[in-house]
Amino acid sequence: MQLFYDLQNSISSHIERNAFCINGVFYKYSDLAYSISVIRRSIQINIPETDKVVGLIANDDIESYASIIALWFEGKAYVPLSPEFPKDRLEKIITQAEINTIIDSSDNPLYPGYNQIESKKLLKAEINLTPKEVSGNEIAYLLFTSGTTGMPKGVPIARANLSGFVSAFWNMQMKIDKSDRFLQMFELTFDLSVMSYLVPLLMGACIYTIPKDKIKYSYIYELMEDHKLTVTLMVPSILQYLRPYFEEIDLPDMKYSLFCGEALPLDITEEWSRCLPNADIVNVYGPTEDTIFCTSYCYNCKTDYKSHNGILSIGKAMKGTETVIVGENNEKLTTGKIGELCLGGIQLTPGYWKNEEKNKESFFYINHKDKKERFYRTGDNCIADADGDILYIGRKDFQIKVQGFRVELCEIEFHAKTFLEKINAIAVATADTIGSTEICLAIESEEFSCEPLLDYMKTKLPIYMIPKQILFIKPFPLNVNGKTDRKKLEQLFNKSLI
Repeated sequence: MQLFYDLQNSISSHIERNAFCINGVFYKYSDLAYSISVIRRSIQINIPETDKVVGLIANDDIESYASIIALWFEGKAYVPLSPEFPKDRLEKIITQAEINTIIDSSDNPLYPGYNQIESKKLLKAEINLTPKEVSGNEIAYLLFTSGTTGMPKGVPIARANLSGFVSAFWNMQMKIDKSDRFLQMFELTFDLSVMSYLVPLLMGACIYTIPKDKIKYSYIYELMEDHKLTVTLMVPSILQYLRPYFEEIDLPDMKYSLFCGEALPLDITEEWSRCLPNADIVNVYGPTEDTIFCTSYCYNCKTDYKSHNGILSIGKAMKGTETVIVGENNEKLTTGKIGELCLGGIQLTPGYWKNEEKNKESFFYINHKDKKERFYRTGDNCIADADGDILYIGRKDFQIKVQGFRVELCEIEFHAKTFLEKINAIAVATADTIGSTEICLAIESEEFSCEPLLDYMKTKLPIYMIPKQILFIKPFPLNVNGKTDRKKLEQLFNKSLI
C-alpha cells in the first residue's frame, strides 16, 4: 500500500535528521533505517511466511519502534506485549493471537520458550526499506483491550484501516513538517501511540518518548519546555497533574495540542489555552475499534465553543468516517435526541479477533445514505446538534439507576467540579451493604469540609443524585495509558464500605 512506500521514502529522505529522542538520547533516521534492516533480515530468516502475527515486547527503545516498521515492511502485524502486564494476562494474549515468535529488545528474554528474535543482539545487514506488496486487508497491528469476562479481546486493525486514518489526519490540514517535534507519551499497547510515532515518521519529524521509570506528567512538562515540542497528543488526565504549574508554563512554540481517550473538560481547556498562545487545541475522539481517532473539534478561545455538562464537543466525523446516533432498536435518532454513537467507514476494524459472539453484539448493519452500512456500537451516549457537531453525554455504563431514576454520573461530576473550581472530582456507583446502588464522589484534594459542596449540589440536583459517600484521594490513580483509573477508585470506595 502507498502508506508504507511513503514511510520508506520519508525515512530515506531524512536520513541525517533526528528521528527519536529516547531517555535523552537522540537517534537519527539512519539509526532507525539500520535497525529496521537488521531486524527485517532476522524476520526473513526466522519467521515462516505463513506467520502473519508476531509478538513484540513493548519497550521504550529504538529497536521496538524499528521492529514495528520491519514487520510492516515484511507484510506482518505486531501484537504489543507490555512487560509491566501480569504474566497471566500476557499468556492469554499470546494464546489468543496464536503467536509463535516474539521480538524482544530486553537484556534478558522474557519468553524464552518461544521462537525469539533478540533485536538488540542482531548482526549487520544491508539497508533494506522496500516494503513488500501486501493487500490492504492484511492486519497492521492487533491490540488487546479489557474484556468483561476477564479474557482480553483482540482488535485487529487492517492496513486499509491505518491508511484511512492517515488520509483523514492529513485532511485536517495541520501544518506539520520535518522541523516539528512530537510527544509520544503512550505505551505501545495503547493505540494512540500509533499516531504519535507514525505521523511524525511520515514527515521526517522527531519523536520524544517518555521513559518507563520517569514520572509521566513531570517528564512531559520538561520535554515540552526544554525541547520546545510543537505537537502533542495527550489524555486529559495529564492536565490535572500539570494544572498546579499552569501559571509557570509558557509554550509559544506549540502548534497543536490534541486530546483523546477521555472526556475533555471545558474549564481546564480554557486554562490550558493560556499556556499555548500560538496553538490550536483539538479534541479528538475514537475507540480502538475505529483506528486511533475519527472525529475532531478545534477549540479556539476567541470564538464560541460547544459543550455539554462542562465537556467539550467531540465535533464532526473525519474524512472517511460515518457517524449515526441510534436508539435502543438501532433506529437513527433526529437532531437533539440522546442515543448511542455508532461509527462506520474506512477506519472500522474488520471485527474482534476470532470472537463471533462479541462481533454480533457490537456490529450491525443499517441503511445509511442509500446503502447498507456496517456500524460499531461505541457505548457512548451522545447528541448531534443542528450543525452536526456531536456532544458527548457519557458512557452508557456511566448511566445508572438509583431508586428507579436514570442518573448520568457525568452530570454529578459537572456540578461538583463547578463548585470546586480547579479541583477534580469523579462520581462512581457502588453497592451499599444491602446491595442498593449508591453514588459516591472522589475528590482529588486534601480533606476539607464537604457541607458547602453538598449544600450547593442540593440546589442543582434531586436528592437521589447527591453523593452518599465522599473520599479524598490525591492524586487519583492512573492506568498505564495515563487515564484516570475509575476501577481503582471504585475499589477504594468498596473497601471503605467494609
